[in-house]
Amino acid sequence: MAIDQGYECHVLSFDYGQRSLTELNAARAVADALGARDHRVVRLSLEDIGGSALTDASIDVPEGEVEGIPVTYVPARNTVFLSIALGLAEVIEASAIFIGVNAVDYSGYPDCRPEFIAAFETMANLATRAGVSGQPIRIETPLMNLSKAEIIREGRRLGLDYALTVSCYQADDEGRACGVCDSCRLRARGFEDAGVADPTRYRPGRP
Repeated sequence: MAIDQGYECHVLSFDYGQRSLTELNAARAVADALGARDHRVVRLSLEDIGGSALTDASIDVPEGEVEGIPVTYVPARNTVFLSIALGLAEVIEASAIFIGVNAVDYSGYPDCRPEFIAAFETMANLATRAGVSGQPIRIETPLMNLSKAEIIREGRRLGLDYALTVSCYQADDEGRACGVCDSCRLRARGFEDAGVADPTRYRPGRP
């Protein structure tokens, strides 16, 4: 969507101690397929903090629907990610940071809400040389108010090959999804609602 708006894209991914590193392989594949200018992977050690099923192996990833903020919420993750992206944006003189947060099917994550993004953008332009010099950096959230089905349809319109993508919280080393975690359920429902064939590869014995 950023490329469609005419931006030259520098892709930033994070190896933050998450259970599934196959998402980084998927990010590289998508960045290459869409012609990104470059793709950087920043190493963070959020597993040293823990507090999430995605970074602490002693906490099970839930396989049923949950209410409230789920254990897959990673404390301060998007705040940290956006802060690193903000630093890179200053270095390469970018005018915008795109992040794929979504407030419709957002699974209860507080750092996926528009209020958080607005507050971060305000902070970003108070805390950076670019911001105080009259060159504000915008935080763009093109997926914020779209349903999963609408996101899938938009990706298809723009030529995205969803077979390259991974959503599962606990995909195996081959990128095959578990089919039962919250992220898998939302993804499958999105393809169904969009009327689009689901190209997701699942582990043996899973949907």
